[in-house]
Amino acid sequence: MANLISEAAARRLCSRALNRVTAEAAQVQLTARNHSNTRAAANAIISSGDVTDTAMTLTAQIGRRSASVTVNQTDDGTLAEAGQRLDALVTHAPEDPELLPPLEQPVYENVEGFSQTTDELGADERADAAATLVQKAAGAGLIASGFVDRQAVAKVVANSAGLFAYHQSTLASFTATVRTEEGDGSGWAGTTHNDWARMIPPDALADRAIRRTQQSRGAADIEPGDYTVLLEPTAVGNLLVLFRSALDARAADEGRSRFSRPGGGSLIGEQVADERLTLYSDPADEDLLEPPFTETGEPVCRATWIENGVLRSLGYSRFWAERAGVAPVPIAGGLKLVGGTGDVQSLVSSVERGVLITRFWDIQALDPRSMQYTGLTRDGTFLIENGQVTGAVKNLRFSESLFGMLNRIDGIGSSERVVASESGGLGPAVVVPPLVVRDFRFTAVLDAV
Repeated sequence: MANLISEAAARRLCSRALNRVTAEAAQVQLTARNHSNTRAAANAIISSGDVTDTAMTLTAQIGRRSASVTVNQTDDGTLAEAGQRLDALVTHAPEDPELLPPLEQPVYENVEGFSQTTDELGADERADAAATLVQKAAGAGLIASGFVDRQAVAKVVANSAGLFAYHQSTLASFTATVRTEEGDGSGWAGTTHNDWARMIPPDALADRAIRRTQQSRGAADIEPGDYTVLLEPTAVGNLLVLFRSALDARAADEGRSRFSRPGGGSLIGEQVADERLTLYSDPADEDLLEPPFTETGEPVCRATWIENGVLRSLGYSRFWAERAGVAPVPIAGGLKLVGGTGDVQSLVSSVERGVLITRFWDIQALDPRSMQYTGLTRDGTFLIENGQVTGAVKNLRFSESLFGMLNRIDGIGSSERVVASESGGLGPAVVVPPLVVRDFRFTAVLDAV
């Protein structure tokens, strides 16, 4: 269905583009994408669309100067014009003392991130999924909206030093929000993967969102304060995606990070989280399946950031790695947090009194250096008493440090891939468990559903 550019055709196109650049060094970044979606709202399918696009960024480099031009046509005339513009731009670009020469050909991992099932997910199949949601919601006297999103992508990097990287992948997501007709209850569910066949089936996804909506009626007030919380995997994912920004070695070495060591350097080798937790990236992991190279062609391999609670590695750019005398470590490849077994229900039974959170919304940084964030609960917040969910509570605003949260863990479940972005669309792979966290701080109660 996608009819993506083949590896052979990509090589020929990149060669044509590089030949149009007269600078001493050049790079091509090419993304060919077929993106389609189906949207439902107010218990009706309201739109369906497909977009096919090819975007190419040409970069020229002369010494410490570089410039880039992006085009979405690949005919000879467009490439010739792009080359001429680059020649004019690069000579006037300011010098960058951290600019390095183009990377020579490395070895990449073989990552099978392309699913035929996802590639062939057409308008009819997407409509069937959305229809399952809206019909079930209407039958329950509720109002549903949903979004089925899929893409097939070919990513290519080539440069004048002989590097060539090519990778095809697919990705899909299906998210559902269901509300009561009175507007006093809301539930959400989402699923994502490279392979549509490995995602939660539409009927099960609809049932999950509907059940949460029905449970959320009659939400009561609770006092703000410190609570034990059970974060469902999506809520953990909403927060963990923010952790990526703290994994920069340069920021740590320069004293600008929570992982900075007092007096200089980083906390690599120090205990920074609960000893049961391990966090890593790996493009070849069957739950992650992301491109094995960066936008500049750097190889992405498994990187263990935290192992049994100990900080093992941070991300090093090529420049900072050269300066530090270590190998570069790109911050890429998705994130996977592991450490426990069991599901949400088994963790509920372990909580004497606490709050169950489906997901977060409107997360904002308060102090990136300490990983302090604020945000809101949404689409299903419930009170747990004596190991059982006893009723819905109104949404709450939190103020919490991610670093502190990972050191106050009372329970860890089995990891699963989640829709981690607040918007519910396609995004980097995030695989996380549900977590029971003590002393999670809430600062206000909200009337909004």
